[in-house]
Amino acid sequence: MPTEEESSRRQPLTDRIAHWSAVHRKATFFGWLGLTLVLLAIGAVVGGKGPGHYDPGESGQAQRMVEEADGAAVPPTESILIQFPAGSAPFAQNTEHQQAVTEVVTALGGLGDKISNVAGPTPAEPRGLVSPDGRSALVTFSLAGPRNGWANAPSTIAASEQAAAGVAARHPGATVVQSGVASVDLAMDEVTEDDFTRAEIISIPLTLLILVLVFGALVAASVPLILAISAVAGAMGLLTLGANWLPVSDSASSLVLLVGMAVGVDYSLFYLRRAREERMAGRSVSEALRITAATSGRAVVISGLTVMVSMAGLFLTGMDTFTGMAFGTIAVVGLAVVGSITALPALLAMLKTRVDSARLPWLGRRRTAAGESKIWTAIVHRVVKRPLIWGLFATALLALAALPAFGMRLSDPSLQQRLPDTIPAIKNLGTIQAAFPGNASPAKIVVSGPGVETPAFETAVDNLRAQVAASGGQLREPVRTAEIGDGDTRAVYVSLAGTGSDDESHRALELLRDKALPASLGQVADVEFAVTGETAGMYDSAKTLDTRTPIVFAFVLGFAFLVLVAAFRSVAIPLISIAFNLLSIGAAYGLMTWIFQDGHGASLLGFTPYGGIISWLPLFMFVILFGLSMDYHVFILSRIRERWAAGTPNKEAVVHGIGGSAGVVTSAAAVMVAVFAVFAALSLVDYKMLGIGMAFAIAVDATIVRGVLLPAALTLLGDRSWALPRWLRWLPGITLEAPPEPAAEAPGPHGDDAPVVRKEDQPVAG
Repeated sequence: MPTEEESSRRQPLTDRIAHWSAVHRKATFFGWLGLTLVLLAIGAVVGGKGPGHYDPGESGQAQRMVEEADGAAVPPTESILIQFPAGSAPFAQNTEHQQAVTEVVTALGGLGDKISNVAGPTPAEPRGLVSPDGRSALVTFSLAGPRNGWANAPSTIAASEQAAAGVAARHPGATVVQSGVASVDLAMDEVTEDDFTRAEIISIPLTLLILVLVFGALVAASVPLILAISAVAGAMGLLTLGANWLPVSDSASSLVLLVGMAVGVDYSLFYLRRAREERMAGRSVSEALRITAATSGRAVVISGLTVMVSMAGLFLTGMDTFTGMAFGTIAVVGLAVVGSITALPALLAMLKTRVDSARLPWLGRRRTAAGESKIWTAIVHRVVKRPLIWGLFATALLALAALPAFGMRLSDPSLQQRLPDTIPAIKNLGTIQAAFPGNASPAKIVVSGPGVETPAFETAVDNLRAQVAASGGQLREPVRTAEIGDGDTRAVYVSLAGTGSDDESHRALELLRDKALPASLGQVADVEFAVTGETAGMYDSAKTLDTRTPIVFAFVLGFAFLVLVAAFRSVAIPLISIAFNLLSIGAAYGLMTWIFQDGHGASLLGFTPYGGIISWLPLFMFVILFGLSMDYHVFILSRIRERWAAGTPNKEAVVHGIGGSAGVVTSAAAVMVAVFAVFAALSLVDYKMLGIGMAFAIAVDATIVRGVLLPAALTLLGDRSWALPRWLRWLPGITLEAPPEPAAEAPGPHGDDAPVVRKEDQPVAG
């Protein structure tokens, strides 16, 4: 008979780690907390000052040229609109209008070295700064100072807005408003920060409330939060450290929080539910934890690997925006997995039966029973009786929901469409854009090299103005220049027709790049140039995504298939899991198109439809959803396979496997749906789309897919669900054996191995 040491050596590594952690519970748990806090502290002390964040393509090339100019930045441009009401005399004959423009120019001149390149129209030289109807005039300027004005942007913008307000007070009949690159950037930063702060404030208490309702006990409800928050803290530290070598965007930390809370809660729910179930079967705490590690613990590892493989697909997009997101989410999922097989069993071993302490009245007794879900068991029982009918019905339902997605149009909204016009900078931008299309956010041509300091450069700028005049309105005045840093780098600004994100703006950008610049700046020796700006950045990002999306899809689907084949020793299981995931994601795409592109419910959700879906969102959602939804599939399938491997008939294994896991999966889905639904209340339309699409896909996956499609498919396939071709049998797999019958055991070294089943813990009727 093998000794206990020999049996332990034959156990999988994850089981041995969990067993060791439970035995050395205090050292493991407090060591885990210490590790995550140390990672967070190191990140805070070291900081992240690595490579910048660039757009792809030519736009990113221009941004790198700017960064190389002594660490400078493109000087942000601002515009002040002076507009008189309809029926007023045109600017050339309106002396009050001319006086107001002069006052604005004079007031800006009083700001000294905070600004530069102030330009305003005169009757003799309008310079493209007077609207065709003559009612509107524009004064433009660039910010100056450290980092070409960006370092002191808040104070400079406040001073210039005060100057504009003074002119408006002296001319009550005129509209005098300011907006521009810096104004909008500061407004977006403020709105985004406020939005995510609000989301964090709402989501964590909401998660705790759901967990309390799920477990019926305050102590048990706090366990998932402990794992999730500690994993997020450690990942934040790793993300900050990674920013020294990788481009990390500001939104990466928010995604780490979101995904970390989701998987941390999921893994804890799976683990804690199984431990409770084993204790209800009469097993001691230590035996329950051993079986939990061998079943739910291994399912967590497989689930985590699948999520990380999916998130790694973001590295293949070629976009710096996604690089930090991929690194941060892989880090937080990896830490959540490590915490699940170390800190979680250690904490449960420390708490022992006290995990069910602080029960809620009435609810607590029912929740600690850990029985099968009667509702889901009944539903699945009906499905397996008529699997073909139910399967076709569910498939048709999801296909119908996905139909609008076939008309999805990928395009990016303008700033006015992205944010509500209750924000002054956005409202003013819309007013300026209406009077001077393209001027508020012009194309920025970065020109670098010795040639910019020669007369040929000035001649080329004049030639560019001639190209603008001959463009038929696609390119527009004013054409203005600004220095970047102290070297031989310049920025040339040209306004584009259109809203900045529509087809008209894209055609204007192509004309600028393909014709106007080669005929002007392209004739100057010893210079290189590239176009960036809001329009160019969105255009280049969309082009990059068009070429990289098939690669990302193939990578995620291919590697997920291999992981699931190795995990379940089956080919059918990975295929149906992938197919069902694509169905639920397709349904989410359809809902997003119906709401945000077609405009249904726009007033309720507080957005203005612009006839498209943000170009990066479908790919990003696919990667995130594919990874997160695999949590449920792996957990449910592992429970079904465990019963089937123990000799239970296939149909019965399906019914009780899903019925037994339904409570925890529904609870985990409820947490995710609630957190993502919070995003629908945020200001940016990007987050509204993401929140509603993600919440709907997860809800569909946890109900229709799990409760109808999956049992229907497994019933139709029968035992073939778990078949592995002979030529693939060399692959490793998880072996989910039936848990042993409870047996009398000697008390463990800590005296905590007594069975914990009590009369009051038994399932109550109803």
